[in-house]
Amino acid sequence: MHPATPPTTDAPVGRAHRTPLPRRRLLRGLLAVTVAAPLMFGAAACGDDGGGAADPNAPVKLSVFWWGGDARAKLTEDALALYTKKHPNVTFEKTWQANQGYFDKLATLTAGGNPPDLFQIDDNYLAEYAARNTTLDLTSYQESGKLDTSKFPESLWKYGVVDGKLAGLAAGENTQGLVYNKTLLTRHNLPEPTTGMTWEQHIAWAEQVTAKTKVPGTQDPSADYKAFWVWLRQQGKDLYKGKELGFTAEDVTKWFDLWKGARDRKATPSADVIHEGNSSDVTKQLVVTGKSATSWVWANQMPDLKKNTKDELGVIAYPGDPSAQWARASMYWSVFKGSKNKDVAVDVINFLNNDVEAVKLLGTDRGLPSNLDLRRVVSDDTTDPAMKQSIAVEAELTQKFGESPQVPIKGHSKVKSELIKAAENAQYGRATPAEAATQFIEACKSAIA
Repeated sequence: MHPATPPTTDAPVGRAHRTPLPRRRLLRGLLAVTVAAPLMFGAAACGDDGGGAADPNAPVKLSVFWWGGDARAKLTEDALALYTKKHPNVTFEKTWQANQGYFDKLATLTAGGNPPDLFQIDDNYLAEYAARNTTLDLTSYQESGKLDTSKFPESLWKYGVVDGKLAGLAAGENTQGLVYNKTLLTRHNLPEPTTGMTWEQHIAWAEQVTAKTKVPGTQDPSADYKAFWVWLRQQGKDLYKGKELGFTAEDVTKWFDLWKGARDRKATPSADVIHEGNSSDVTKQLVVTGKSATSWVWANQMPDLKKNTKDELGVIAYPGDPSAQWARASMYWSVFKGSKNKDVAVDVINFLNNDVEAVKLLGTDRGLPSNLDLRRVVSDDTTDPAMKQSIAVEAELTQKFGESPQVPIKGHSKVKSELIKAAENAQYGRATPAEAATQFIEACKSAIA
């Protein structure tokens, strides 16, 4: 989704509606603007080319663009208003919209010569924008302490590094979480799953749950890139290696075979129900619709999941060695490299992550606070039991996290959708695991070319 054309006042802008431009054309334009970046600054930009006005008290208007709903807009606007209260010479031109179409709009703004100074981005596109020289390298600010990451998990800030440059700073942290129905298990005197269970132990546990409760023990995650990624890392592989795939058709076949075995043992639902659970919609996750005892999600989705069920839920790490998981940036803040107010934009990012009042205002809307000290403050303040549980689990896992992988390469979104397609071919029996794996590899090669 994409924002409306940046407004000329400080008032926030709501969702914009337009016909998306063809992606190839957008990216051609994006490439063009990076070449001509010195000539193309947003109307809101002011100050000198050195990164900020020579006079630290000179008026600055900073354009900011993010995606989200009304609640995120209110929280973000409040936090930015707090920055202005502490820095009266800085005001903001705020543009936001829903997620759908946001990146088309971001590309349009950038290609049209009116890019935002500061913008929200995720790991689907960070490497792509960084490769086009659109994002400011934040490394020098980090090294000088102007962008303070000393309280961040190391793997969290490193997940914003692309080709040796810090292209974005995490606006919040997330990690993979296996959510399970505690109420169902307690009712049938069944043990809860635990962090550190092997994949085979998890499937055997799920088989037991199915037999005793008549509810399938686990959602089949073979279409879930998060689960596949963690499993790959436990095998010494990765999703990507440089500009190439980090796995082979043989790896994918083993993954699909693992879950074919689970389906054969009735540890998972039928293919039609698995398909329902393959949706990213929280309300359709099988653990809350009652069609499975577990779902494979992001740990910070616990509060939203809890809103959709009366049952008590638990959350643990994915099966296998938990060091295969990492502190993932739920999303980033990046600065446009050609911004005339880059120093101020970086200071705003630092403020949103490290100012106690700002972090308390923003809460966990963009994930758990990146600053571990302030995360504890937010945890103490929250009255939401599900959020407290999510924070506690991530606090435990932080001690076990491994190194972060490289930021996903161009074509990552397509790779994710092709995994769903290939896995569902295997789930429905339209292809053998080996055939589906071959199809997936070929589709991936095309996606990242």
